[in-house]
Amino acid sequence: MSGTNSQHCHSEDVMTDEANNNGPDATAGDTAASDAEQNSADVATEALVDQLEALKAENAELRDRFLRLAAEMDNLRRRTERELKDAKTYAVTGFARDMLSVSDNLRRALEALPDEARGAADAGLSALIEGVEMTERGMLSTLERHGVRKIDAEGQKFDPNFHQAMFEIPNSEVPNNTVVQVVQAGYAIGDRVLRPAMVGVAKGGPKTEANGDATDGNKT
Repeated sequence: MSGTNSQHCHSEDVMTDEANNNGPDATAGDTAASDAEQNSADVATEALVDQLEALKAENAELRDRFLRLAAEMDNLRRRTERELKDAKTYAVTGFARDMLSVSDNLRRALEALPDEARGAADAGLSALIEGVEMTERGMLSTLERHGVRKIDAEGQKFDPNFHQAMFEIPNSEVPNNTVVQVVQAGYAIGDRVLRPAMVGVAKGGPKTEANGDATDGNKT
């Protein structure tokens, strides 16, 4: 009998252990472990998402910096090309201005010689006059090859950007402010005025409207 009781007690202990292992506490432990694993996975996912967003932001910033740098380099290239072109075009500006002064002196010397003296000049004086004229033409031709051009002023409407008015000439046959006399020729180089033309302008003629049509200057 005692053996039977002992065997019965052992069976109850085994059943109690199994109940403890498979009971509510075991289920709660499994659930907690599962939640811990899920939380760990969520944390890892959030870290990856944060890392991806950081990489995207860094990539956008680098792309923006690259585009700005490319634009700055393009502007620098264009500015350098423009400066080189201007340097090439206007490098002779000072020299050309000085040469025009020499040309003016040659022209004044020729104009100071009366027509009668030219007609009565001997072979030596005629050769000298011809040499001065050839020198003047050659100098102006050389300047023209370097971009210096004469400003066409006579008959044009007065433009303060290209002309310098020295006096007014009463003239009712042409519109007001028309250039009717050129005292000294003007020259330009590239898009710049090397020196303005010194001119006389008409006064007393029809007024010139903004659209270019002339109206009677005597009308009110």
